Amino acid sequence: MVKRIDLIATKLKELGEFNKEGVSASYIAEELNLNRANVSNDLNKLVNDGKAIKTKGKPTLFIPVLEENVVSEVSTINKFSELNPSLYSAIEQAKAAILYPPNGMNMLLLGETGVGKSTFASLIHRYAIEMKINNLEGPFITFNCADYANNPQLLLGQLFGVKKGAYTGAEADKVGLLEKAEGGILFLDEVHRLPAEGQEMFFTFMDKGVYRRLGETESERHGNVLIITATTEDPNTTLLKTFTRRIPMVITIPTLRARGMEERFNLIKQFMMEESGRLGQSIKVSINSIKAFLFYDCENNVGQLRADIQLACAKAYADFLSNRKDEIKISSLDLPSYIREGLYKEIEHRKLWTKLIDINKRYCIFNKDEQGVIFEERTNDENIYEMLDLRTRELKREGINGIELEAEIERDIGDYFKKYMNDFNDKVDVTNIKNIVEDDVMKVIEEVIMFCEEELGIKLDKKIYYGLAVHISNSIDRMRRNRKIINPKLNSIREEYEKEFNVALDALKIIDIKLDIDMPIDEAGFITMFLSYNYENIKNKQNDVRVIIIAHGVSTATSMADAVNSLLGTKNVIGINAPIEEKPKNILEKTKEYIREHEIKSDILFLVDMGSLTTFGKEIENLFNVKTRTIPLASTLHALEATRKSMIGYSLDEIYRETLEVNNLYDNDILDYEPEEEERKLAIVTVCTTGEGGAKTMKCLLEEKLTFDKNLMEIVPLNFIGKENIYERIEKLKRKYSLVCFAGPFELDVNYPQFMLDDIMEGTCINDIQKLIDVEKTYIKMEETLERQLKNIDGAMVLKDIKKFNINITEALDVNISTNILIGITFHIACMIDRLKEKVIIDEFEGKEDYIKDNFNLYRIVKNACASLNTKYSIIISDDEICCLMNFFNNKI
Repeated sequence: MVKRIDLIATKLKELGEFNKEGVSASYIAEELNLNRANVSNDLNKLVNDGKAIKTKGKPTLFIPVLEENVVSEVSTINKFSELNPSLYSAIEQAKAAILYPPNGMNMLLLGETGVGKSTFASLIHRYAIEMKINNLEGPFITFNCADYANNPQLLLGQLFGVKKGAYTGAEADKVGLLEKAEGGILFLDEVHRLPAEGQEMFFTFMDKGVYRRLGETESERHGNVLIITATTEDPNTTLLKTFTRRIPMVITIPTLRARGMEERFNLIKQFMMEESGRLGQSIKVSINSIKAFLFYDCENNVGQLRADIQLACAKAYADFLSNRKDEIKISSLDLPSYIREGLYKEIEHRKLWTKLIDINKRYCIFNKDEQGVIFEERTNDENIYEMLDLRTRELKREGINGIELEAEIERDIGDYFKKYMNDFNDKVDVTNIKNIVEDDVMKVIEEVIMFCEEELGIKLDKKIYYGLAVHISNSIDRMRRNRKIINPKLNSIREEYEKEFNVALDALKIIDIKLDIDMPIDEAGFITMFLSYNYENIKNKQNDVRVIIIAHGVSTATSMADAVNSLLGTKNVIGINAPIEEKPKNILEKTKEYIREHEIKSDILFLVDMGSLTTFGKEIENLFNVKTRTIPLASTLHALEATRKSMIGYSLDEIYRETLEVNNLYDNDILDYEPEEEERKLAIVTVCTTGEGGAKTMKCLLEEKLTFDKNLMEIVPLNFIGKENIYERIEKLKRKYSLVCFAGPFELDVNYPQFMLDDIMEGTCINDIQKLIDVEKTYIKMEETLERQLKNIDGAMVLKDIKKFNINITEALDVNISTNILIGITFHIACMIDRLKEKVIIDEFEGKEDYIKDNFNLYRIVKNACASLNTKYSIIISDDEICCLMNFFNNKI
């Protein structure tokens, strides 16, 4: 039987030949006589699979992708990452290590027995081949050091080779695995079993690329091999420090327990398909068996899961060969008792299970194809009553009775109708909203939205539709709980958007009559905001921060300002000289006159050198009603940092705080504003109107769908009151948190990733948000590696400074840098600073002068960003090193 999605794909190709601009879901639905919502759903699946393209704008159109023109750019490791999101940080670290110039970076994999360290290492090798990395496309050689742990001499001979006569029994020259791995990767498993002598031989090879076979004394052999090691033990107690220092990239592979049920489900599918490939036939697995594999206690991690699945498949294959079964089929009764225990935990994970496979599925059929998983449903002649009968017997067989049984069956009925009855709804597809809004309320909301659209002659954008629906639902809930709704901007909204406000008042009457509640007029103000912002972003009306330098001397301030303006190509910094003989009062009057003459209305950062000049800011603030901050003992470096931040668009307080961090020479008692020094938590900001209902809805949705450590990150609601103060609230949040992204019904004028409410509810942006979280988690994991590797500086401290360096560069260039490149930059800078602290001579960058000349703007930005590192760590980052850093960014601009 042809699947519906295949019919839709064929029709899309057929229509696409005549409609080059695309075809709508409604048109295809009419052509095939199918439900529009189902067609839309399948078209979006085709988009996700790379078989169609979705256009922006209204109406949404779909364009077929011709398979012969498609070139897959998704690497094996990226596909693996999508199926195993908990390994995202580990994979990004590995990619960074492989891509690290010139020949990659040696790695140490940490993890319990069975977590998949060997598989991960082979995946790294495949990635090197796919990326065509020079000198890493050779063989992948695996060696388990535990195999020869009782005979160290034989172990070293296996690895490095043996010269004839080296020891008794060495009757001929023997090539070692290191030599066989030339131009590729040597993977050393259980490396803690490698004797100290072997570790010393390896760190010599990793340092200089030279080694000797056992028994060789006169000549050295040269090799180019990337070393990947793995251990289940604590490397601090089992490996020499001189050995671990040569392995800068330490990657932790999480246990199966820590990897989440969806990942475990993906592993089960992968292993089943692999066994199908070995057997050359499909394998049919009951849903109960899948449940058992998904939830049983698998103490020895992925290795045990794979072995248990192989054992079950072998037994099923034996039954098939002996004619006890007419197909290769696994049922829960065939499984060992310790695996069947997983069935009794299914209720604990019911919500997740329903997300993976609904109750109407009976079997999974696996074949060796990558897409070869078919969920076999109940036959068409089964109705809900037959389904419930089967389900009841299934639950009783698992020992579930009484109230617990009734509750399960009640949920199953709800699941059945929720899943299938919605398919008959031909109205606007609001299924996702209906999951969180009561039916009677939803009907009223739909009526209100339809009324507003007709009265205003507009069609609400989907994100506004979603946002308004959720907002009205929460407002109604507040009134039912006798909670007040107050809109402090009501009068200004009513005056600015008179037409929309009058329509909103009539909309309130519909709600009052239909639901018998009395909505306050303040609610009309909120509804007006949704209606007036349709198709319009909320812009941040923000003035640039002006930087004014006041310093003693005939031309000190103006010279400093000229130097900064010249270097940064701006006129944003102003210099006001204060000759020694001139009274401070006259200098203050000169400053006031300059502000009046140039009609400066923006915030001002004063950089002063000493004395009474530090008090000017408060007087200027009171006289001109502008916000000021003052930094004393200012230098050219301070002026550079402050001006650069003002050019990017930072707020006054952000510029103030970060300029202060140029060095730590100042006593906070002389500062007019004390910056926060404590580590800030990460935060996702949810923007809503009431400050409670909508934010609570989004927070619950995000907490349900995202994986994050609540000790490191929070989801913070932001009360949206009006255009004028939303950005002031954001500034306050930025002082307390490191913001990751924003989520809400409106787009804001902020320099952070933003995700719309409708995309969150439909789940289309969850992976993007998760990646942002994982990037931050990757930085945290890098701290451990840096602490191991660095000898002269503190790993945690330098990581914080390098992260700021990365942010400064990417903001100045206005580019996004991939995680693996950021990791590479981070390790490069950390090791560079560590070397410079030891006064190690840096190699010259070939063609340095021409490279700087051809990329002067990038050179200026990187050199400027390096200034704070020079000051803090008392080093000088040479132009040779700056050119090396420029290489990381050069292909991004």
